[in-house]
Amino acid sequence: MGEHKNTIIAIVLSLAVMVGWQILVGYPQMKKEQEQALLKQQEQSQIQPGQSQPGQTKTAPSQAGASSGPSPQAPGVPSTAAPSQAASRESILRNTPRVPIKTPRLGGSIDLKGGRIDDLTLTQYRETTDPDSPPITLFSPSGAPDAYYAEFGWVPAAGTNVAMPGADTVWQQQGSGALAIDHPITLTYDNGQGLVFTRTIAIDDRYLFTIKDSVANKSASPVTLYPYALVSRHGTPEVLGYYILHEGLIGVIGEHGEQTKTYKDIQKEKSLSWDATDVWLGFTDKYFAATLIPATDAKVRARFSAGDENGMQTYQTDYLAQPMTVAAGATGGADTRLFAGAKEVSVVGINFPFGPGGYNAALQLNKFDLLIDWGYFYFLTKPMFLALDYFFHVVGNFGIAILIVTVIVKLLFFPLANKSYASMAKMKAVQPQMAMIKERYADDRVKQQQAMMELYKKEQINPIAGCLPIAIQIPVFFSLYKVLFITIEMRHAPFYGWIHDLSAQDPTNIFTLGGLIPFDPTVIPMIGSFLHLGFWPAIMGVTMWVQMKLNPAPPDPTQQVIFNWMPLIFTFMLAKFPAGLVIYWAWNNSLSVAQQSVIMHRNGAKIELWDNLKSTFVKTKPKAPPAE
Repeated sequence: MGEHKNTIIAIVLSLAVMVGWQILVGYPQMKKEQEQALLKQQEQSQIQPGQSQPGQTKTAPSQAGASSGPSPQAPGVPSTAAPSQAASRESILRNTPRVPIKTPRLGGSIDLKGGRIDDLTLTQYRETTDPDSPPITLFSPSGAPDAYYAEFGWVPAAGTNVAMPGADTVWQQQGSGALAIDHPITLTYDNGQGLVFTRTIAIDDRYLFTIKDSVANKSASPVTLYPYALVSRHGTPEVLGYYILHEGLIGVIGEHGEQTKTYKDIQKEKSLSWDATDVWLGFTDKYFAATLIPATDAKVRARFSAGDENGMQTYQTDYLAQPMTVAAGATGGADTRLFAGAKEVSVVGINFPFGPGGYNAALQLNKFDLLIDWGYFYFLTKPMFLALDYFFHVVGNFGIAILIVTVIVKLLFFPLANKSYASMAKMKAVQPQMAMIKERYADDRVKQQQAMMELYKKEQINPIAGCLPIAIQIPVFFSLYKVLFITIEMRHAPFYGWIHDLSAQDPTNIFTLGGLIPFDPTVIPMIGSFLHLGFWPAIMGVTMWVQMKLNPAPPDPTQQVIFNWMPLIFTFMLAKFPAGLVIYWAWNNSLSVAQQSVIMHRNGAKIELWDNLKSTFVKTKPKAPPAE
């Protein structure tokens, strides 16, 4: 029995160490880095970042696998314009010529100066759970704080003197009206040297832009041009810093496979490039992303890069396609796509035997579902999401869906748990015999273990069966935690009562009686961070404590102390976890108590719950030894 409990303790404490390190060490470190990054960003916001002008930059270094002939100028290398006072996002949008974007999911505009998509808001997503809070801002123009935009165009071969449309080029809209689902827009630019550039931008009902660029050569000689596209970010974005979530540069680069770099990584490496086909690349945040998607058969040179533009850190993902020679009197063209929006599973797609295909299937993309960080254990996290999403569409509430999925998991593993609890019940029934063996062979551990094994064999008891319920719960716990953490479907998903966001921690605090006491204990030095304990984590702690009291107290005093303190430790550890995960754990504990009680009763084992609970609060006096 002692070895059996030691195994359980080892499993539980292993989980506690992994989760506890993230909360007690990783979380404070992450908060400190966020504060430093925010301070740095506030200091840098007084400097306006320079404009990215492909036609005014130094040439890119020669790279393996490049096309023969002169190297083209690299797209999007920052100019060396002198810094000026930063302008607000609103003033820039107000003072530049623009074409509005109006769809049910997206709002914003396209800057006619530069032809960039640099103003995007996600109208269906709000910054907070308050429906009147501002919508999420994805793209912002260059010169504004947190500039983030997409740019498309052409660069000439090195050594040629051809005027190209750049960041200062003012395009002319053909016709009028906003960019809408059934209303693409067309922009034109004449360079005055015989080249007329045309850009047609269309958008679907979700988050996909299709950009068709063409150039008509009305000069007397051919011209060679390289199509390019880029997504650029100015300033280092705030990231959560969790090891289970990638935020930063991402792409699947043909045969090179998935490539991911954090902002810190690319600052060190400066630039990475690959020659490949079947490519997509861009930036991913926790819930939102912007990625370039060239034609799947286009051979491109894809690149991740970082730089310093007028004192501000910049990041860029771009690609340069194969050269195109447009004969005199002819027209050449290049198409690309831009995904800019929310990483909804039904939109992005899920590469699984069942589930929505999204863009991944519709466009036959190269593992576009990796844009959502399902992790190494995707074979657990994907089914968990699909199950939750299915029941959400049945009952209309993700919290109820979590409760239903928990019951289904219990049913799936019912035979295994049955055997486990039955073995534990049998072990309780032979406690007197085990005590006699320990007393008989108190000084001979070898014979004691042999006698124990014979007893286990005789009574058909598996001494490690008690580990199975916990071993089953750990992967379910992890997959649910991952799904709650990474999927936007769980963002701001309400439950009942005070839980308005299952993906965030319980906002209540039992130390203030849910806000009745006008005092914030979290400001207390040293221990303040531990003094935010919501009602649901407290409920979870009680259910865990009751479950542990269902079993007899371990004979070893050290084990008794560990088991007595474990519910309290887990209560404070899980207080910072998503409320949906805490609700799952509390519900799972309650189901386990009911299941174990029924099985113990069927196997004739005494249910010691009430005795153990009573002994916690009422200390019985030890019986006096009989008089001789």
